[in-house]
Amino acid sequence: MRRQDRGISLEASMALLEDGEYGIISSVGEDGQPYGVPVSHILHEGCVDFHSATEGHKLVNFENCNQVSFCVVGKTKILPDKFSTEYESVIVSGRITERLGPEKFRSLQALVAKYSPEHLEIGDTYIEANQDHTRVFSISIDHITGKARK
Repeated sequence: MRRQDRGISLEASMALLEDGEYGIISSVGEDGQPYGVPVSHILHEGCVDFHSATEGHKLVNFENCNQVSFCVVGKTKILPDKFSTEYESVIVSGRITERLGPEKFRSLQALVAKYSPEHLEIGDTYIEANQDHTRVFSISIDHITGKARK
């Protein structure tokens, strides 16, 4: 990180990762083209998990290269008179794997708990009915960097 004075602790980085509304998963295609796409995510069993359609551009990229980057931006505030911005962000680098079977179900339950906590029971029913139409991926946290300007 270039600005060491903006670094935040591992605990603060993990909290931002856990609390973030969404993140951007970035991968690289066989042709070397980068691709970033926003996803809803959870911090689950020490990894960053997210659900996906059963096919698509990012999935082709994951088959090409299992190394990815994941970024979450937290609170921001533009400071016009200072020509700057208050911000907080965290970037994770890691390897992507697919969650299957019971791991997939638990990850989907954790997604429901984060994004629809008042609908846990119906969430299980929804997962049961739709789990064959979704895939769940997990990013190992091999490297994490958080920074902020407050």
